[in-house]
Amino acid sequence: MSHLLTDRRPVVAVLTVGDPVCLFRGNKANFKDIMKTGKDLDFPVYVVTTRDLKLSSKRIRGYQFDTDDKAWSKHWFPLPDVIYNRIPHREDERKRNVRQKINECIEHKSIYIYNPYFFNKRKLFEWLKRNRSTRALVPDTKRLLDPKKLSTMLQTYERLYLKPESGKAGKGIMLLQYDPEHEKPFRLTIQGQKYRHIVYRTAKLSALWKRIKKEMNNTPYIMQEGIQLTTYRDRNFDLRVLVQKTGKGAWMVTGVGARLAGLKRITTHVPQGGSIESPEKLLTPSFGGEMTTVILNRLKSNAVLIAKQIEKASGHMLGEMSMDLGIDIEGNMWFFEANSKPMKFDEPQIRKKSLERIFQYSQHLVNQPKNPVH
Repeated sequence: MSHLLTDRRPVVAVLTVGDPVCLFRGNKANFKDIMKTGKDLDFPVYVVTTRDLKLSSKRIRGYQFDTDDKAWSKHWFPLPDVIYNRIPHREDERKRNVRQKINECIEHKSIYIYNPYFFNKRKLFEWLKRNRSTRALVPDTKRLLDPKKLSTMLQTYERLYLKPESGKAGKGIMLLQYDPEHEKPFRLTIQGQKYRHIVYRTAKLSALWKRIKKEMNNTPYIMQEGIQLTTYRDRNFDLRVLVQKTGKGAWMVTGVGARLAGLKRITTHVPQGGSIESPEKLLTPSFGGEMTTVILNRLKSNAVLIAKQIEKASGHMLGEMSMDLGIDIEGNMWFFEANSKPMKFDEPQIRKKSLERIFQYSQHLVNQPKNPVH
């Protein structure tokens, strides 16, 4: 049955939300790259907003980039076979009409949508704890609810990361350390804008909690054991892995990049002063060449296990995700974060492959009969 369909190129729509000022939201450079790759691979592709995506219509108003005019223009397109969700912000996704539209796509009898929603950090850790093979990769993580629980956790680990449940690009992350020798044993490092950070010290748990509450600003937070990661020239780094489904519908690692923290920064995010490096360069001084190869191979197989478990536990069809993994001084691997709307990888070989896989996976999808998850 499937070979009859293989020749037909599916119509792919990149989903975003409208914007009164600039037509639609999202990373337009990324959208242009997607359009170009679609064209090169002979796939019809366009950008559509949730408002214009009318699933009961035969035709849809969408956007294409005109390379001659160097501008986005609106045209009529056929209904998509596959919807690639790139709604850029959580606050857009939370809107009732947007969620309704995503649900309509999930329920639709023939249209596929993948990566329907952003991930929640706390849920990710809960999902990964459910599986024996991924449980060992997860640092101890709990909800940050009151000073008593915080104090108990701090006695266990002496270093904790405090992170917003729905954070992005390292915003709002704090590092809490406990040094019993110091007259003010609680040391809270708050990552400020750009290259500044604030260090707050106190001897009183109540004062510490008050300061943390102020930073949390009514946002749900998690607290996580601070893993002693291996460093490169005294700077932390983590490994950013892009995992996507292939033209056969199987999870595979598209590429591994590394992000080195800025000097004295508590996270490796590039907007926070981090830089892009090669994983081999950062791992080899600590582990040597041979062990580095072993670590990177293990990293890839673990990333695939993680992706499978997240997809299974989420109950939704996923086609790609990026994840941040760290390596501790013993060479053990730790999972910190996964993102269902991966930022584009700047490494050219990863970038090219990642764009092609969007279409290869879309082709795979239309060759399957759709059975809705619900």
